[in-house]
Amino acid sequence: MKFKILFLIVGLSLSVPGFAAAHDSEPVVHEEKPCNCQEDNHRHMMHKDWQAMMAEREQKLLTWVDQYTPAKKGEWTKVLKEKKTLRNQWMSPENAAKREQWKKEKMAKMEELKKQFDEGKLTKEEFMEKAHSGKKMGHWKTFHELRLAVDKKDNKKAAVLLNQLLVQMKEHNQMLKDMLKK
Repeated sequence: MKFKILFLIVGLSLSVPGFAAAHDSEPVVHEEKPCNCQEDNHRHMMHKDWQAMMAEREQKLLTWVDQYTPAKKGEWTKVLKEKKTLRNQWMSPENAAKREQWKKEKMAKMEELKKQFDEGKLTKEEFMEKAHSGKKMGHWKTFHELRLAVDKKDNKKAAVLLNQLLVQMKEHNQMLKDMLKK
């Protein structure tokens, strides 16, 4: 019994100063680690300088176009320029109300899907499919596959993927035009 009490006293005497020190100390300031775009878990929207990263990606893309599909260089530059113009229009203060309306509609749709899922009307797979169906993000997957094809020096696959990516970008531009018309 004496051993248990002694053990308890020693344990408390060692832990109390730690609690006191933790209470009186200043908040810990975590240093921001530099962005490493090569990390597997890196998310492009978390990048410190997203616009610079996108400009670099665009330059890579144009280099690949020169290398694998040089006949379509003019079409690519036109589509990329139009994409920038449309994005700037969409993000302009004049279209803030349209962005807010789009966001409200999107959130209402998500709430409805969540309600249906909670009621058991949708399975988890159906919920995920419907929740992500509006995200036309196939171009990110295609870009990744293109990068892999270029790394493997697979000229035929790179040319096919560049053409596929061009079609996807045109579709994206059309979607932005439709959103701006609303």
